[in-house]
Amino acid sequence: MAEPRPKFDPLAILATLDRHRVAYVVVGAFARVVQGAEEISRGVDVVPSMKAQNLGRLEAALRDLGARGAEGREIAASGLADESVVELVTDRGELKIVPEPAGTRGYDDLRRAATREPLGRGVRASVASIDDLARMLAAVGREEDRGKLRALRRLAELEREVALEL
Repeated sequence: MAEPRPKFDPLAILATLDRHRVAYVVVGAFARVVQGAEEISRGVDVVPSMKAQNLGRLEAALRDLGARGAEGREIAASGLADESVVELVTDRGELKIVPEPAGTRGYDDLRRAATREPLGRGVRASVASIDDLARMLAAVGREEDRGKLRALRRLAELEREVALEL
């Protein structure tokens, strides 16, 4: 019988990364929700800095989260650069590590426009900008993402309109 999925607690996942001082940017569906999209997310996707010190901190955070990959094995953060996406199950829900999302050059590319968003319980995560989230969706080019891409572009337009009014 399959093991039940842990209750999704994105704030606990992000708080653990913050507690370990991991440099990351939140991307994917959870980031789109934070930016105002009407979606449901069952996990958190992050783009970590791939510097050696940060990978060491990420590995410690993953241990604290009880992160497991395929077949229940632990993940060594040092091998992340060789992967396009690392899907993990943690004690707090699903976590994907995405070293270099489609359409980007990774962490340094995304952090320039990312904003620190207060999410609750003292968690202030670095979240990819709406424009970068749209750029990633467009680069993937999946038919099922077209509606999400249109919604993100509309959010970007609204954000620019509000900025002009200020």
